[in-house]
Amino acid sequence: MHRLVTFAAGALLGGGVIYTATRTSKTQQPPLSAAPVAAPTQFPARAPPPSPASAPAPTQLQPRLAPIEASSDPEFLKYGNPGPVSDFLVRSRYAASYNRALRNPNWVAEHLTQDNLKGSADRANSEFKEDHQIPAPLRALLKDYFRSGYDRGHMCPAADAKKDNQSMNETFLLSNIAPQVGKGFNRNYWASFEIFVRSLTKEFDDVYCITGPLYLPQKEGDKWYVKYEVIGNPPNVAVPTHFFKVILAKRKNEPGFAIGAFAMPNKVIDDSTPLTAFSLPIEAVEKAAGLQFFDKIERKAGVVVPLCSKTNCTLDHNAWKRK
Repeated sequence: MHRLVTFAAGALLGGGVIYTATRTSKTQQPPLSAAPVAAPTQFPARAPPPSPASAPAPTQLQPRLAPIEASSDPEFLKYGNPGPVSDFLVRSRYAASYNRALRNPNWVAEHLTQDNLKGSADRANSEFKEDHQIPAPLRALLKDYFRSGYDRGHMCPAADAKKDNQSMNETFLLSNIAPQVGKGFNRNYWASFEIFVRSLTKEFDDVYCITGPLYLPQKEGDKWYVKYEVIGNPPNVAVPTHFFKVILAKRKNEPGFAIGAFAMPNKVIDDSTPLTAFSLPIEAVEKAAGLQFFDKIERKAGVVVPLCSKTNCTLDHNAWKRK
């Protein structure tokens, strides 16, 4: 049976809302309780569940369509295709899609193992740099962050790229960066979350993690708005309202995959807030981000299980302090 599931009622995601139509099953997580992040907000009423007789078949992801080339219709695009262009970037330790309008990554994808996390590169030897693979008028600039009040937050963490100095330096390119609240988020809760992802390599042979920003609607009065700050002078870089991580973990000696999806507000989060408070069905994050994650894997019982059913989804907030 299908039902409309509305997530992040006010407190959970700091006033933003993520919702999706999803299929109930024995493996589905229970409704999420609100975490002490912000005041509750009212959200649209849920649609009534359909009767068993009228319930639609489980939704399957549709195959991706091949991009239309400009040359396929010379009459309309004779002198060029205006876009939008999402720059696809492949680095030593990650791949990324860059959004030229928002001057932020759309997503950054990593593959983590115990072996590829090893290395001696020191972030103290790296500096933030503008990415010259992005056209000058459309790239994020160092001056955009100057006195902005936000940290330059890594999507692929520097600690995931200790392999060598080049790998480390690539994580400091602004195409891998988005504005994050510093104290209480980037330097604290988010840092603990990044350590949690790395720690999964102790339990799983392969860990795939996709990280990115979200711009979620909030209700004001009886209407919904997407509002976000823009930093820089002139304004240039969008400040995401939220950030997500979608994680796929695999053990070589076990069939199937463990998948977890998390989204949290770009604001101070108390260390007492459990990570599971930000856990969402992967379909919810896909709908909010306009992306498809791990779509080569069929999502059915026996193939995919919730990540938190295979590992303890808790954060060690003292881990980064011990570094």
